Amino acid sequence: MKIVGNTEWNGLPMPARLWAILAVSFGVSLSVIDGTIANVALPTMARMLDISSANSIWIVNAYQLAIVISLLSFSALGDTIGYRKIYLGGLIVFTVASLGCTLSNSLPTLVTARICQGFGAAAITSVNTTLIRFIYPKNQLGRGMGINATVVAVSSVAGPTIASGILSFATWPWLFAINIPIGIVAFSLSKRFLPPNPIRVRGRKFDWRDGAMNALTFGLLILCIEGYSHNIDLKYIFIGIALLIVIGTYFVRTQLRKEFPILPFDLLKIPIFSVSVVTSICSFVAQMLAMVALPFYLQQAFGYTQVHTGLLMTAWPAIIMIVAPIAGRLVERVHAGALGGVGLLIMMTGLLLLAFMPGAPSAISIVWRLVVCGIGFGLFQSPNNSILIASAPQQRSGSASGMLATARLLGQTTGAALVALLFHTTSEQGSHIALLLAAGLAGVGSLISFSRLSLPLPKELAKK
Repeated sequence: MKIVGNTEWNGLPMPARLWAILAVSFGVSLSVIDGTIANVALPTMARMLDISSANSIWIVNAYQLAIVISLLSFSALGDTIGYRKIYLGGLIVFTVASLGCTLSNSLPTLVTARICQGFGAAAITSVNTTLIRFIYPKNQLGRGMGINATVVAVSSVAGPTIASGILSFATWPWLFAINIPIGIVAFSLSKRFLPPNPIRVRGRKFDWRDGAMNALTFGLLILCIEGYSHNIDLKYIFIGIALLIVIGTYFVRTQLRKEFPILPFDLLKIPIFSVSVVTSICSFVAQMLAMVALPFYLQQAFGYTQVHTGLLMTAWPAIIMIVAPIAGRLVERVHAGALGGVGLLIMMTGLLLLAFMPGAPSAISIVWRLVVCGIGFGLFQSPNNSILIASAPQQRSGSASGMLATARLLGQTTGAALVALLFHTTSEQGSHIALLLAAGLAGVGSLISFSRLSLPLPKELAKK
């Protein structure tokens, strides 16, 4: 196979760069927001569609599962046919599926449309950080990652707020209808301003059998992780685990023999890449442990209402909006491993301060502790994403982007499942233990991040 293209590519000129990053931000925000926008409306949707509360959960789970099983396949396909094509295709599928969700009048049609939405979101998120790599000059990669981290942080908590605002004057189908005009604008900007692949591997083909095996492996993994938290019969969970072992083992063996595998073992052989993936998983498990446990902790232990809890918790993502872009610029001067290590150390401190709050903490007492956590996570995320993407060869950028997104989703899913497990086994102490576990994982992630100081930085991040 032969690598062809412009190896001297160094980003888009201004102002095309600004329009391109705006296009990417629109797509990413849509895909992240729709992961949570339906949560608030589930009781209303269950009543209007005449379904049980338990069945209504599939409206959320179908979307997330579709993303997980297809993410790495789309990133590998991006390496083959072009990241711009995958991103544009994802926007089309997501926007059309949003129309399908809007017009749905039954659970089967809505779940089907949500699955299609999930595939569109997977295509978008599988290549978004790769596109940022080609939008920004090599020495400003961290700035693009900082903006992306800000968009993800804001979008991850904006879903319920946007949903509450829409539902105050409209019915639930408008939760999805609002995606349609935004998706059209995002597509128009993307088609005009996103760059093509500057580097291609001639002769490379996508193996659809590998894609199917990848979907089975990750689908079974997520179903097994979430099975216990959804009270699925243990015998079905054990059957799932057995199938996962058999299918997963076969899939991994076949991937080890591939030159360009969907599950990127070739990239995991790069020490700084694999260390960054592990650090990312640790950070997102810790973050989700805290985000899921904190509402129970604040309401049950300290008597705060649901509304007050939601307002207090916005302090965490709000501070990320400020810190992440700053960290993206700092990575041009300070080693990304050091920034990530310090960030997770600060996050660990904030989590411990939350776990050992006084008996009747004031709102200010809670907020400043959450701000500490947000500062730490914001300081970690942009440098870690930069080092992970930059450490992959340019012709494997799609797979690196997919691995970054997979690490985030795997960490978040595991964190939520761990909270459910703790609630099942430790009753009233579950939320407190979850915060302590989150602090421990942040500490482990910090040590792993600092270990990157002994590894050579990618050329794009190396200090001149």
